[in-house]
Amino acid sequence: MKRRHLISLALCSTLLAACSDKPADATASGFSGIDITGADYATGFSLTDHNGQTRSLADFKGKVVVIFFGYTQCPDVCPTSMSEMAQAKQLLGADGDKLQGLFVSVDPERDTPAIMKEYMGSFDPTFLALYAQPDKLPEVAKSFRIYYKKVDGKTPTSYTMDHSAGSYVYDTQGRLRLYHRYGSGAPALAGDLKKLLAEAGV
Repeated sequence: MKRRHLISLALCSTLLAACSDKPADATASGFSGIDITGADYATGFSLTDHNGQTRSLADFKGKVVVIFFGYTQCPDVCPTSMSEMAQAKQLLGADGDKLQGLFVSVDPERDTPAIMKEYMGSFDPTFLALYAQPDKLPEVAKSFRIYYKKVDGKTPTSYTMDHSAGSYVYDTQGRLRLYHRYGSGAPALAGDLKKLLAEAGV
């Protein structure tokens, strides 16, 4: 029983990185991120983007995809993660257009399409923000093994959101391949994306 508990704690520390987590060490799989190829979660979605269009992983076939869950009023973790994603795109050089960055809101009460579109524009105009209706968000979070929780503030609208702080990385065929912990850095992410693009021969 004790062994099972320790394994559970290790899994939580890997996949449910809190906003205060420190950068992770590189894995020994050849990737900087954690190789989760073949995982049976985070395998797809059907969500609305900030332009009102329904999106799924199939829409981005031929590109590597990075998905981050957060909210636009996040003070540090979210802007840091999205900035690193944008920097990774720049580091890809001519292959930058083969990256699709996606931001999934865990705060549908405040993250309107207009707000999310402006937020994406501050990082990269090609990145898309996605959202689920409030009653559907728990199902989406469960399917991605994402943790989120509303933390009350001094006023009803000043609340914050605790949430998982890592990113999922998909190859050009839409297959889940990697999990990047918060703070891994743009060079590490770009390096992994280059490897995935090389695998696909694109």
